[in-house]
Amino acid sequence: MSDPTIASVPVAPPIRRHDHDDTAREECGVLGLSTPHGEGVAQLAFFGLFALQHRGQEAAGLAVSDGTRTRVHKQAGLVANVFTQEALKPLTGYHAIGHTRYSTTGSNAERNIQPFLVETMHGPLSLAHNGNLVNATALRDELLNRGFGLTATSDTEVFTLMLAAAGGRTWQERIERTLPAWKGAFSLVILAADQVIAVRDPWGFRPLSVGRLPNGGHAVASETCALSTLGCVEIDEVRPGEMVSLRGAEIERTQVLAPQPHGARCTFEFVYFSRPDSVWDGHSVHHARQRLGIELARESLVDADVVIPVPDSSIPAAIGFARESGLPFNDGLIKNRYIGRTFIEPTQDIRERGVALKFNALSENLEGKRVIMIDDSLVRGTTAGPLVKLVRDAGASEVHVRITCPPITHPCHFGVDMGHDDDLMAARFTVEEMREHIGADSLAFLSLDGMMRAVAERESGADDGYCNACFTGRYPIAVGDAQAKLAFEGVIA
Repeated sequence: MSDPTIASVPVAPPIRRHDHDDTAREECGVLGLSTPHGEGVAQLAFFGLFALQHRGQEAAGLAVSDGTRTRVHKQAGLVANVFTQEALKPLTGYHAIGHTRYSTTGSNAERNIQPFLVETMHGPLSLAHNGNLVNATALRDELLNRGFGLTATSDTEVFTLMLAAAGGRTWQERIERTLPAWKGAFSLVILAADQVIAVRDPWGFRPLSVGRLPNGGHAVASETCALSTLGCVEIDEVRPGEMVSLRGAEIERTQVLAPQPHGARCTFEFVYFSRPDSVWDGHSVHHARQRLGIELARESLVDADVVIPVPDSSIPAAIGFARESGLPFNDGLIKNRYIGRTFIEPTQDIRERGVALKFNALSENLEGKRVIMIDDSLVRGTTAGPLVKLVRDAGASEVHVRITCPPITHPCHFGVDMGHDDDLMAARFTVEEMREHIGADSLAFLSLDGMMRAVAERESGADDGYCNACFTGRYPIAVGDAQAKLAFEGVIA
């Protein structure tokens, strides 16, 4: 069956150039560890965070407790640069939480780097999270009215201060009392003096899993790939609304809030964010991406000679597309995997070439070929055009772009920085106008039903249990009070 959102004409118009990257930015990655012996917990945490580097490249942080005292090290940069041997050496203890950050609420200023650490009347409390509160404004105002001084512009501080001020005999009781006030997406890791506590929102927006470490301790992480890196066994998903308490070999799991009946797992985790070797909701991310390609081939096949991916996240989908269509799969674009976060400004000549910083084309695989180029998404439309031109300049006779998700027409308020309506290409243009803008011979998006058949392995394509608000505008939580990413920046100079 063909997708009605396909547009095609024989001739491509000129390309407009942009300097921005056309990606929905990763949310964040969280990690928690509790060990019975306390040997090398910071080093373990380092390797766990390294496995979550793809979820945030702006900053990284780690808090470690020996049961009495908590030490924190955090700064801007990649995990390998932030945590040198010298930085890890003083981080001794039994329990740790860590974070890799891409800012969603609040800028990438140093004051917003996680984990946050405060001293409370109950001892030190450190917290890191992945996600976004849609009622952060109201909660911040309440804290200010109660006399709290806020030092950051991230909703992480809201979580931390509310817990610090909560009543209750234990941290578990304080969390239970505070949890109903938080509306939105959050997977939290909390470090008290002698334990690590993980909590997931009742909608289940962001992933979180728990496993047993080889040394008898336990770990929680945003993705199962990090737990596998640490050698964890008995890996299980933290359920929506569940609280998991870790004390070395001891683990306690409590359902503190009833899961929302329909759930709201972020579909984009399967499309783009998660590492392909992760498993979520019982589904392999790699296999889900292959199925996205299969569904895309069924909906929008075109006469062509070769299928190429835009590496890396689109590789499994391109393999699935090629397998279903019977067309050969080949590499057409080679990605520089080390360009991710550079603090060296490119020269004007290189900047004008734009996408050449990240990709080179293999002309021997493209020359004279009708090419189907598979990409995971089209967000702002600033990278697709230069990629199409790069493939054409390498000798391709035709370039047909196929996207493994529906058009992104609405912003995300739950922890993904996609920009706003004015930034989103599909919110402003028709499919035909987008095709003209990127200069492709044809452009097609996967239908919502096709995407859900691939992700959830359902014949019907129903999206129950998943959040597709960025495609449909149907938000599982009212977002009238949700703030823009930098909404609180004016508060603090």
